[in-house]
Amino acid sequence: MNLPFLTSEIPGIAGIIRSRPEDFFVEELPLYEPCGQGQHVYCEIEKTGLTTFEAVDRIARALGISARDIGYAGIKDARAVARQTFSISGIDEQAVAAVRIAGITVRRVARHGNKLRLGHLRGNRFVIKLRGVVPADAARAQQVLQIVGRRGMPNYFGPQRFGRRQDNHLLGAALIRGDAEDLLRLLLGNPDSSLDDAQTMGARKAFERGDLRQAMHLWPRRCGMERRVLHRLLKTGNPEKAVAAIDERLRRLWVSALQSEAFNEVVSRRIDSLDRLMAGDLAFKHDNGACFRVVDAAAEQSRCDAFEISPTGPLVGYRMTLPEGQPLEIERSVLAAAGIDPADFRDAGRLKVKGARRPLRVRPEETSVATGTDDAGEYLQLSFTLPAGAFATSLLREITKRDVT
Repeated sequence: MNLPFLTSEIPGIAGIIRSRPEDFFVEELPLYEPCGQGQHVYCEIEKTGLTTFEAVDRIARALGISARDIGYAGIKDARAVARQTFSISGIDEQAVAAVRIAGITVRRVARHGNKLRLGHLRGNRFVIKLRGVVPADAARAQQVLQIVGRRGMPNYFGPQRFGRRQDNHLLGAALIRGDAEDLLRLLLGNPDSSLDDAQTMGARKAFERGDLRQAMHLWPRRCGMERRVLHRLLKTGNPEKAVAAIDERLRRLWVSALQSEAFNEVVSRRIDSLDRLMAGDLAFKHDNGACFRVVDAAAEQSRCDAFEISPTGPLVGYRMTLPEGQPLEIERSVLAAAGIDPADFRDAGRLKVKGARRPLRVRPEETSVATGTDDAGEYLQLSFTLPAGAFATSLLREITKRDVT
């Protein structure tokens, strides 16, 4: 991601991130605790080396239920040790507690009345170890943390939002435009020798030259989604019907990545005044998540300085409220450059994306920097909490001055 840093004057620190999953620990901070009764079983799990989607699918198979019956408040990385809570409807607590799945440990279960939805968490706590550091790195990391603690951390979406090929936003744009052929070209073609192994390269090249049967023969068995979509295309000859075979969760993720790309660009254009309000801004109230329009920026700036409020950027959707004045000019310029309009999201692949506002900055809390030695050698440890929706990789990026995945 070619995005500017808030603390560009401070050199980045060295170090290897995620040399092993245990070096990246994340734990959800729940918005509420289960009450002990209701039709949903809340289970806190610890997973290692699995995405949230993979964990959901494995738990569903183990319990003999549909993955749709499982709710979650956040999406966690695979290359980490992650503790998060799932809600499972219509199941016995003992059955959940007795589940034995490789890479997943059930820590506790309790009942509650509602299904978990994305965003139903207060935040996340992180403990991250960097390897191969030098003595001066701890002081530099502390200096960055002091600045973002005062001015705020750029609330960029991390590169993991854009997928391994960094094209999730392009897939989302094709979905928004209703361009099934371009979506399939991105998904099944577009070979890249830096990302694809020889077999996958062959499959993608075969698709690009129109040899769909050879592409089907070459796609590896592990690429179940790609094979399913290509099979539908072969069977129907209809790109729209092939796109319909893509899981709704994935389509929503692609549209979310398109929203994220536009938001990141707005943050980058306001990076030097990230902690300053403009007349016409829609300000975010950090205590309750409400937004209001800023009429007198000078009068409200003291609240911004106290981190009670922050300027916001767009998570584009057809019902999203737009700012006024200079903030509106910035957002319109970004959306025009991306070739998207809020109205386009009314029928985003039949998903109807309403949109929202997101603060341009967040404040890391409970921050600390420590050094030590364990069985893998010396490390620099960063500990902090972030509010729901904020990316630890964005803070690591600010500290290391390089993209972190």
